[in-house]
Amino acid sequence: MAGISESFLETYAESDALDLAGMVHRGEVSPAELVECAVTMIERLNPALNAVVHRLYDMARAQADTVDRSSAFAGVPFLLKELASSWAGAPNTNSSFYLKDVIADFDTEVVRRMKAAGLVLVGKSNAPENGWSITTEPKLYGTTKNPWKEGITPGGSSGGAAAAIASRMVPIAEASDGAGSIRIPASCCGIVGLKPSRGRVSLAPFGDYWYGGAYFLCCSRTVRDTAAYLDAVAGALPGDPYTPPVPDGSWLSLLARAPKKLRIGFSVTPPNGTAIDAEVKAAVLAIVAALERLGHNVEEHDMPLDADAVWATYTNMTCVQTAATFDYLETVIGRPVTPADVEAVTWAIIERGRSTSGTRHISDVEQLRQVGRAIVGDLSAYDLFITPTLTQLPRPFGYYDMSETDIDRYNAKWADSVFAFPFNISGQPAISLPLGWSKGGVPIGVQLVGRYGDEATVLAASAQLEQDMPWKDKRPAMSA
Repeated sequence: MAGISESFLETYAESDALDLAGMVHRGEVSPAELVECAVTMIERLNPALNAVVHRLYDMARAQADTVDRSSAFAGVPFLLKELASSWAGAPNTNSSFYLKDVIADFDTEVVRRMKAAGLVLVGKSNAPENGWSITTEPKLYGTTKNPWKEGITPGGSSGGAAAAIASRMVPIAEASDGAGSIRIPASCCGIVGLKPSRGRVSLAPFGDYWYGGAYFLCCSRTVRDTAAYLDAVAGALPGDPYTPPVPDGSWLSLLARAPKKLRIGFSVTPPNGTAIDAEVKAAVLAIVAALERLGHNVEEHDMPLDADAVWATYTNMTCVQTAATFDYLETVIGRPVTPADVEAVTWAIIERGRSTSGTRHISDVEQLRQVGRAIVGDLSAYDLFITPTLTQLPRPFGYYDMSETDIDRYNAKWADSVFAFPFNISGQPAISLPLGWSKGGVPIGVQLVGRYGDEATVLAASAQLEQDMPWKDKRPAMSA
């Protein structure tokens, strides 16, 4: 449709996903018109940002005609991350040359739920190869830029999604998190990113990723969009390996309840002994002060975690799982993977995984189970635990280099994410909120961690902070 006005494009850019769906519910706009808004924004902004690597406009236009206009996200334009989740008819390459010609021929369960919620796929967002980075610079698709500032990472592995949302191409997009990959790009791009509880979103038809260490949800610009998306896609299937408790109402409805007086712990001391940027520390302490002003009890508590040792064990486990994934993918592609098919660090990961004994792998998994229990026990006194999302401001491009052949040297660069990966191991819900800003105008994410299965408290406190310290009007220079 060529008749989309500039004024409505601005309305589109300023609206969150539920606002847009509400317009469809009231008959003020059609799903097809929303698709054309997204197409216009992507065409204007993506050449500079490279956030969308597959533009699926014809698929979107066809789907828009079939949307249930009463559904929760009726007609809302959406991006699927170019990693793992399968939407029939869309590319499914994991940003890898090895899979560059793969087209999905089935829907994963979470995609089936996305469709039922009325989300319309307009494209797929950039990600690093196999998600193995906290930046988004794959060789196959090129670098995604941060819309807030030239030369710095938008984060990863959901960096394409975060950049697209922050720049207003779409209001919401899929994201996934194996060591911070929802929360880190949310922090770098000034948006909302929730890693849910282990088992909250079914991985069917697949059984498990990384023994519950990998999670799927979304990034968005508002807490309520994240809560509504969780309502749309959450829920275990019979036989799923993890089944967290469910709340007594929808997560969206629970936002209306002001959080009770909470006991909150916080830390600005990285458990790997590294430094923390002064502006990051100040942002966290400002939120601590805000929570105290809002009536909560807050106390400092540093995690007694040997983070470097745990990170090494987690890496060894994920190497084995990655090698197993490529063994499966060889049956899809029909030939063995070679070093020429993947980035250098990916090949090193595969080789380490294949050379690790079964007994060593089981020992690593057992250690991680014990670490997860210890983290949960250490924080059991608190309704929420507050930390930085990243200990440093977003790094320059090239800092996380997937051409590295030494896994340990590569992984040492991930030290900035020391507050993120422990909660992949413990299974607790954790959200990054855009509650801080550097003197240079770069977003700083603050992380709220809840008890296992208690996204409700995390989201309610997030909504309270969103109302008290709103970020809605903050927009990057490179935006719609």
